[in-house]
Amino acid sequence: MKRFFKPIEKEGSAKKAAVSSSKEQDDDNTQIPEEENTKTKKREPLKFVTWNANSLLLRAKSDWPQFSKFVSDLDPDVIAIQEVRMPAAGSKGAPKNSGDIKDDTSSSREEKRASIILMHALLSPPFGSYQVWWSLADSKYAGTALLVKKCFQPKKVSFSLDRKASKHEPDGRVVLAEFETFDLLNTYAPNNGWKEEENSFQRRRKWDKRIMEFVLQSSSKPLIWCGDLNVSHEEIDVSHPEFFSAAKLNGYVPPNKEDCGQPGFTLAERKRFGAILKEGKLIDAYRFLHKEKDMDHGFSWSGHPIGKYRGKRMRIDYFIVAEELKNRIVRCEMHGHGIELEGFYGSDHCPVSLELLPATPDSKES
Repeated sequence: MKRFFKPIEKEGSAKKAAVSSSKEQDDDNTQIPEEENTKTKKREPLKFVTWNANSLLLRAKSDWPQFSKFVSDLDPDVIAIQEVRMPAAGSKGAPKNSGDIKDDTSSSREEKRASIILMHALLSPPFGSYQVWWSLADSKYAGTALLVKKCFQPKKVSFSLDRKASKHEPDGRVVLAEFETFDLLNTYAPNNGWKEEENSFQRRRKWDKRIMEFVLQSSSKPLIWCGDLNVSHEEIDVSHPEFFSAAKLNGYVPPNKEDCGQPGFTLAERKRFGAILKEGKLIDAYRFLHKEKDMDHGFSWSGHPIGKYRGKRMRIDYFIVAEELKNRIVRCEMHGHGIELEGFYGSDHCPVSLELLPATPDSKES
């Protein structure tokens, strides 16, 4: 059984948070106490941000003032983070606690210091007003986090594509928050890689199959799916389609032509993603509003400013929403631009935001 970790108990407090035992968490994942929901039952989050931080610790060390200003200015209700890259708690060889950052007595001095730096960053304004949920890998790899303003407590939070499983996904790739009127799924999709191997094409095919199964599950509430989905759906979603289509690693050419090209832009991945949207009756919020290619502000990932990937950019970070929510979309924006990575806050991904109109009786599609 995994343990659920609440790293921020009181605004402005740097005291280490308590970790509740598995007995306090039922088999249906993290249930938020009913009294916490009752107070704000009719209020739902309307403004969201997703960001692949490419190591949240590194951002906390060097880019936190700029990112903090961005969050203060935008004032999102929910912040979804991918690539946290902090190890889960638990001694070497022992079961890991994927909801708890590694800062136990068996941790190295470096790991303890890293945990303290990150906790202090998340206690500083404006982050003290958010509750944080973690899903982490065993090592400094992958991992996700979800920050929700304390006035918008979800009804339930889980960490697997299987809504009934209390376990965390391998590598901490999922946080699912169920609110009163919608479900919010934060995912960090595995990279497709370059070869027909277990940790490359095969892993991504399995992931896409599970995502398809998830979106087809019956639910009485619409879905908002965000995160680094590691795919550019159409040619309009990359800066240089010919470059990405022809990309190779060490001259290797996959046997199936649909697997050729830059990971995230192979025809096989794009077809599967399109099928997920179609079968799940989902809308790409950014593309719903922005029909034309924007070479300056239209991409969320940018290649290294030095080398052959300079100026090569992709849109692989998304807000995907249920069709019934499309008329509530106010804006969906990329907050970074240019080949010098302005607004990326040290990452190779920029934040993406979504804003919705409040729900009304006639806001649902007829």
